[in-house]
This record gives sequence, C-alpha cells and structure tokens, in this order.
Amino acid sequence: MSERDVSRELAPVKVTLDVNGTAHRLEVPAHRTLLDAIRDDIGLTGTKKCCADGECGACTVFLDGRIVNSCLVLCAEAEGCSVGTIESLSVGGLTDLQEEFLAAGAVQCGVCIPGQVMAAEALLQTNPTAKPAEIREAMSGNLCRCAGYERIVAAIQAAAKRRGSSR
Repeated sequence: MSERDVSRELAPVKVTLDVNGTAHRLEVPAHRTLLDAIRDDIGLTGTKKCCADGECGACTVFLDGRIVNSCLVLCAEAEGCSVGTIESLSVGGLTDLQEEFLAAGAVQCGVCIPGQVMAAEALLQTNPTAKPAEIREAMSGNLCRCAGYERIVAAIQAAAKRRGSSR
C-alpha cells in the first residue's frame, strides 16, 4: 500500500503545539512527522530535513525541554507539547553559542548546523563546564558531512567559557 493510500484511509489529526512560544492548531495527516509540520505547516525552515531516519541530527529540536530528532516524532505525539526550534534561540540576535560557531569557522554548508547548535545548547544547559570528550559524546548524534567536528567542539568550548565568565 502506498503512502498516498494510507493517508486516504487515516483521518486527519487535530494537534495543538506550542512552537517557540506561539500556539499552533494544525490538522495534519496521521503520519505527518513533527519535522514536516514545523517546516511545511508552520513555515519554520531553520530545522533541516536531511536523512529523515534519525541518524544525522539535522532536525534536532527541543520537545518539552529535551532534544529529539523531529523526523522520528509524529506530530500527533507532540500534542500539547512545547517545541523549541533553532529560531527560538536567536529571537534577539545571535546567541553566544551561535557567535562562537561563526568565530570558530564551524559553520560550513549549513545543513547540520541548526541541529548541532540545538544539541550544543542542550549540553551547555545541563553541563556548562563540559570537557572536550564530554562534548564529543554529547554531540555524537549529530553528523557533519563537511567534517567540521574539531571546530564545532572548539565553538562549544568557547561558548562555555563565555558563559562561565559572565556568571
């Protein structure tokens, strides 16, 4: 049975999401992923669609405060949840983390960067003094096809240092 046949058989699902502080009421096919709802129904394209298999991390978002691969979450599963996308981080301009990604030259093709930044932000919120090995472990679910890993680690370390000195 094709995806088109399946979508005809399943009734649309009504979902309410809080995305970046704004309530969105959507009616989506039952098989719609959170990633596709964010990009196609809400129009926030900062979250990238890359592998669509949960392997690369490009689609990383916050879901009720924890990071998830939005390509693996059905929109209906996020009913009533709070979703934070890359757009939520830079409402008043670039964050210190985003500035450090730029300064370190960690931004190359840009496909993985939103997911990298979201995962790094989650890390710095839970472990603001992360060592390089801890950073690499925390970032292991986010792949970079341009192989900018050392620059990404350096950017995260620099942001951690900035945050530590501002306390």
